[in-house]
Amino acid sequence: MMANSMLLRDTFGRVIDYIRISITDRCNLRCIYCMPNSGVGLLQKTDILSFEEILKFIEAASEVGIRKIRITGGEPLLRSDLPDFIKSIKALGTIDDISLTTNGQLLEKYAQKLAESGLNRVNVSLDTLNAKRYSDITRGGSLETVLNGIKKAEECGLLPIKLNMVPLRGINDDEIEDFVRIAMTTDYQVRFIELMPVCITGDGDGKGRLVPMEEIMNRLNAMGTLVALKLRRHGPARYYTFENSPGVIGIISGVTCQFCSECNRLRFTSDGKLRPCLFSDIEVDFKTLIRNGASKETLKLLLLNAANLKPEKHDTKFNLTTLSKIGG
Repeated sequence: MMANSMLLRDTFGRVIDYIRISITDRCNLRCIYCMPNSGVGLLQKTDILSFEEILKFIEAASEVGIRKIRITGGEPLLRSDLPDFIKSIKALGTIDDISLTTNGQLLEKYAQKLAESGLNRVNVSLDTLNAKRYSDITRGGSLETVLNGIKKAEECGLLPIKLNMVPLRGINDDEIEDFVRIAMTTDYQVRFIELMPVCITGDGDGKGRLVPMEEIMNRLNAMGTLVALKLRRHGPARYYTFENSPGVIGIISGVTCQFCSECNRLRFTSDGKLRPCLFSDIEVDFKTLIRNGASKETLKLLLLNAANLKPEKHDTKFNLTTLSKIGG
């Protein structure tokens, strides 16, 4: 596939080539760091963009330099026609990489169809290897189900498998070394993601639950000799491997060690709002334009303008209401 020649840059010179697209705000889990105990109000179905409408946005985005799409939610596999949507993205011939973030509860069912549709790989949220703890963190999810989904995805060639683990102080931080051993014995990519300031953990103690990057690095170094890797030119994760280990470890430290200078992404919500930064309330409305029949050239112009709204640095004091509505 021929990559786009155009580069989308913001006012700070960062190349923006990646959009995370949320296709639903609905989820079949209620993870404690994503949703408050009381739950969240859901969008009306008429407010959520159809796949045809999202495709119009993607087509315009690809012509201003977007090369990479990550499909998110909520839980994106709740939209059962997702494989057909992925086929439509591939058919544009302008997107080089399509990936999916999922909680894995429906992955075994759809992995084969996703692979056949042209999906490149999956990121699976997995915060514990203990079945009871998994149920507690996700408020009812099945660890066995997600592990079966990961195995199926691997069999179907959705590689590399990436596991996203959010360490929570006093909840699952005693499993960091267990996840590291996965990367030491398999070719999976295990990524540790710092807890973000969302309505978290049910007890409201988000700051107290944060396990900072420095502590994670100290624990990694105690396990062996780390080798730094550079897997991409831009992006939030810092990647490492151990000598003679097949897997990769990533650390995403959005709170204690900002990666804003290397941020290459925008976020598109399920109700058609483009967010230049996760930790900002700036949104640009594309849904109204799309539903009013705006031309591709109009959408492209709005995208170029929206990229220039991306702040130089994010504000970690900004209060995210819920990740499920934004797409993480």
